[in-house]
Amino acid sequence: MTDDDPDAAADDADEASDGSGGAAGGDTAVRRDRFSGGPAREFLSSLAADEAIFEADLAVDRAHVVMLAEQGIVDEAVAGEILGALDDIEAAGHGALPDGEDVHEAIETAVIDRIGPDGGRMHTARSRNDEVATCIRYRLREDLLAAVEATLTAREALVDVAGEHAETVMPGYTHLQPAQPTTVAHYLLSYEGGLARDAERLLDAYDRVNRSPLGAAAFAGTPFDVDRDRTAELLGFDGTVRNSMDAAAARDFLAESAGALATLATTLSGLAEDLIIFSKEGLVELSDAYSSTSSIMPQKKNPDTLELTRGVAGDAIGEATGTLSLLKGLPRAYNRDLQRAHASVFEVAGDVREATEVAAGAVATADWDEAALTAAAGEGFSTATGVADLLAMGGLPFRTAHEIVAAAAEAVEDGDSPDAAAAKVDEAARKVTGEPLSAYVSREDVESALDPAASVASRDSAGGPAPEAVADALAAAEAGIETDEDALAAERDALAAASETLEAEVDRYV
Repeated sequence: MTDDDPDAAADDADEASDGSGGAAGGDTAVRRDRFSGGPAREFLSSLAADEAIFEADLAVDRAHVVMLAEQGIVDEAVAGEILGALDDIEAAGHGALPDGEDVHEAIETAVIDRIGPDGGRMHTARSRNDEVATCIRYRLREDLLAAVEATLTAREALVDVAGEHAETVMPGYTHLQPAQPTTVAHYLLSYEGGLARDAERLLDAYDRVNRSPLGAAAFAGTPFDVDRDRTAELLGFDGTVRNSMDAAAARDFLAESAGALATLATTLSGLAEDLIIFSKEGLVELSDAYSSTSSIMPQKKNPDTLELTRGVAGDAIGEATGTLSLLKGLPRAYNRDLQRAHASVFEVAGDVREATEVAAGAVATADWDEAALTAAAGEGFSTATGVADLLAMGGLPFRTAHEIVAAAAEAVEDGDSPDAAAAKVDEAARKVTGEPLSAYVSREDVESALDPAASVASRDSAGGPAPEAVADALAAAEAGIETDEDALAAERDALAAASETLEAEVDRYV
């Protein structure tokens, strides 16, 4: 996609004098004969990649032409011809465009081919700089909203499964080692919280994307009496990027969007990694729909979709880094490097959205093995912290309690009965303090603390894994999802209303 170009001054001079383009026929329709050939033309062209913003460019063209007619800059009859030609071009599709340096030039050439030199009046009072910046924002809005919708689907899946497993005990890990028992619900809600923040970041990015640069022209504004707020309204933007140089040059919204998408992809990668490990340990079985088999080993069931979900995170992180790297050394206002700043962001946005939907489906259809989870929950003396907490609540300094349980951990083995494990804790207490456990807590309380389910139930602080705390967390998560669904619907309704308004205004001229 091309923005500014070496012959922009000549183009602007033409437009300022009579508002028309040149004769029809490829590049020469817009540029006449200046820089119309040479071996670098194919390298400069972005026409193929610009298919992603074909619809956006047509919408931007329509809004601009309507505004020009309303302001008396272009005759209404000519505006009608241009808008009718744009309808024909849309019906023919991107593939029918004439050769051009970019989609903007090709569409303008196609308009001129249909109605003659007056078609060049559509480019009056604008540059490809503000045009392309507007098209990118117009398209990116939809990508961001689609990603938000995908996070909502994933959060709903996590909440639904969590609701079914509020009391299903499972092992919790730090450093990939058994740490403390928790529940499947508590574990899944941890990812719902991460995805909720991802949605918040995407919606925040959307707010800054949803500002119109149109009317900034090349970067220094225009002498024509344009109404920038009107084109913003017709295109569904919440307002304008007011400074014309900032409007034409800024791509920080791309970097922010790429960063939000990369952060979402990183959240998904963590979830995918966990499920891959849990699957390998026999704690969860993924649905066949989200697995594959080996071409040679018939016994294999591989978590391929989740492995690809992990891979998407690498692509997204690379795109965020690449976008910032491209932007870091650019002077104001427009530089041709910017032509390469957006196409991959669109691609990554689609990949991240798809990965989010896949992760949601994998969670929704997975089978959690409650017996295996319960058996694994107490492995590695995972209830040790609960025993130390109990001793501290009985009056011992926590560090002393920690020392006692650490000594007992050397003797406690997986498979020990609660009575046997408690006896080993009692022995450690006598060595460390010279007193039996009964000096601080009852033997029965220690045996209860050694039970993974009882340990979980005791952890009822806000956000903890105890069933009552999880119930509160589920309610909060459901409320958060509803809030974000309302925000998404409001943004989409606003875009739909603007589209209907633009269509109605176009119909007045065609």
